Amino acid sequence: MAEEGYINSVNLNAKTGFPYLLIEVEGGRSYPVNPGFRVMHWHEDLQFLLVESGEISVRSLYETVKLEEGDGILINRNVVHLVEDPAGSHYFSLLFPDYFLKFYFGSPAGELVEELEGRAGLRYVRFRTGIEWEREVLTRVRGLLALEKKKDRFYPYEVLSRLSEITLLVLRNAELPKESRPDPAASRMRLFLAYIEEHYTEDVTLDAIAESAHVSVSECLRCFKRTMQTTPYRCLMEYRLKRAAELLSGTALPIGRIAGDVGFNQASRFGKCFRDKTGLTPREYREQAREAARKTAGNAEG
Repeated sequence: MAEEGYINSVNLNAKTGFPYLLIEVEGGRSYPVNPGFRVMHWHEDLQFLLVESGEISVRSLYETVKLEEGDGILINRNVVHLVEDPAGSHYFSLLFPDYFLKFYFGSPAGELVEELEGRAGLRYVRFRTGIEWEREVLTRVRGLLALEKKKDRFYPYEVLSRLSEITLLVLRNAELPKESRPDPAASRMRLFLAYIEEHYTEDVTLDAIAESAHVSVSECLRCFKRTMQTTPYRCLMEYRLKRAAELLSGTALPIGRIAGDVGFNQASRFGKCFRDKTGLTPREYREQAREAARKTAGNAEG
C-alpha cells in the first residue's frame, strides 16, 4: 500500500504506450526536465538508480543509504524517499511499472514479482561491484543505458528483456532484511506532510503542523530533523516550489498567478526563492521545460 500523505511522483511517460522513463541527473539538473524537487515522494513504479560519478544519498523515513560511483539501487514501489545529489554528482534514474515483469495476468512470474514487492521491510536492494551477482545487475542496467543510443523497432522488447533478467537476479539472490520496529516519528511525519500537502496554499503555521499529529511544536521540530534533516518551514517551501514547477511546465498560467496559487503572497519573493532553488527564474524554467518537451516530441516523431 502506498504511504498516504506523501507526494506521488508520477512517471512522465505514464500515459504513453510504453511507460518506461530514463532520467539523467547531472549537476543538479535533470534531463528530461522533471518537476520533482527534493521533497519526500513515492512512485507507483519500481525505480533503479545508477551512480555514474560522485555520490548520492537515498533517504527514506527509516534510514539513509549512500551510493558511490558505480553503485546502484532498486527502490521498491510505494517507498517514501528522496534522492540527495551533491554538486558534481551524475546519476541515472529508471522508472517502470511492475506489470512489465509479470508477462501476463495470473502468471507464476507475476506471483514472484508480487512476493518481492510485498516483502515487509524490503524498501530497497543495493548493488555494488564487489559482489558477483550485484555486479551482473549493474552490467545489465548499463546495458539499458546503452540502448538509449540506438533506439530501433526492437527497443521496447530489448528493454523488457533486460528488466526481466535483472529481476530474476534479484529474486534469486536478494535477502530479506531484518524487521525494524515501528518508528513513531515516521507515523507522525505522515500526518505532518499530509497537512502540508493539503494546506500549502494557505498561511501555514508551525503550530498547525504540530497539531495535525497532536504533538508539541518541539516534538514536531524533532521529527523533521530526525527523519528529513530539515525544518517544517523548509519542507513547506520545497513543496510549494515543486507545485510551482509543475504549473510552470504544464500550464500557460501567468507567473504571478502561479505564485499566489502555491502560497506566495509576493511574486518577487516567489521569483527569488525559485531562482535560489533551481538556478533559473520562473520564466527561464518554463522556457527550458518547453524546449525539452519540443525535443522529446521531435525525437518521438523521428
